Amino acid sequence: MGWNMSRWKGLPASLDHRVRQLVVQLRRLKDHSGLSLAALAAKTSYSKSSWERYLNGKKLPPRDAVEALARVCGVDATRLLVLHEVAAQAWESGREGEPATVGAEAGPDAIAGGTAVAKDVEDAEGAKGAKGARGGPLASRGGPAVPAVLAVLAVLVVAGAVLLVVRPWQHAHDTDARPGTDTTVVGRSVSAAPTFSRRPGETFTCQVRRTAGALSAGHSRTATAILGNGVSGWETVEAQCLLRHHGFDPGPVDGIVGERTMRAAKRLQSRAGLPPDGIVGPDTWKVLRR
Repeated sequence: MGWNMSRWKGLPASLDHRVRQLVVQLRRLKDHSGLSLAALAAKTSYSKSSWERYLNGKKLPPRDAVEALARVCGVDATRLLVLHEVAAQAWESGREGEPATVGAEAGPDAIAGGTAVAKDVEDAEGAKGAKGARGGPLASRGGPAVPAVLAVLAVLVVAGAVLLVVRPWQHAHDTDARPGTDTTVVGRSVSAAPTFSRRPGETFTCQVRRTAGALSAGHSRTATAILGNGVSGWETVEAQCLLRHHGFDPGPVDGIVGERTMRAAKRLQSRAGLPPDGIVGPDTWKVLRR
């Protein structure tokens, strides 16, 4: 017997949402199959311990493992492989460990600013200690070094505080307005997003503009969301607006991926030379944003 979903361990809080999405889909597929980890290992070339690491977010499963799971469970691997491609990019970005920069879109500005300030303070203190070791206590040298170091530290701390307060406010006002909903959420934090909801029969307006060289309808800035049949949300509204702008009728712009939306996506993909699977992923978003 396979594990129930309630038996799964919680995924690490630090796991990127794109990797989390892949792992959740793999877990659901395994649970639906009724296979235990041992049975899954017996039917694939991957060990029980490997599957345990893959399905608990400890290690990114290789592409072949994703294909093997789909094959064993008797499902088409196309959507899973799209999810894996996006997750692999996120996983590699996380492993590179590049220092966050102020205003980076990959994470909250408050965290980026705090990290930068902490590192600068640490570097300044390290330099202070090194100088003291070479030439004795700074105070005994009688120069302006102590006031200078304190002034630098004070500037860095103030800069970090400003980032914590100002940048989230700016992001909230940049992204909260939703054309067609007559609703503006004020004071939202960087990580929060307005909840998507619609009344039966409700549709949304499309006001497509080109901003910084990319098309946008103002409902979502995503370039990586995976939209398959039945998926709903602001990302779907955005995709439907952009499909209509490119001349492919998705039906009512209702924020729900249905047959007409998938047919429109397939026609767009065929024209762009992409696999016409009707699933909007990173490659299709690139075409939609042109």
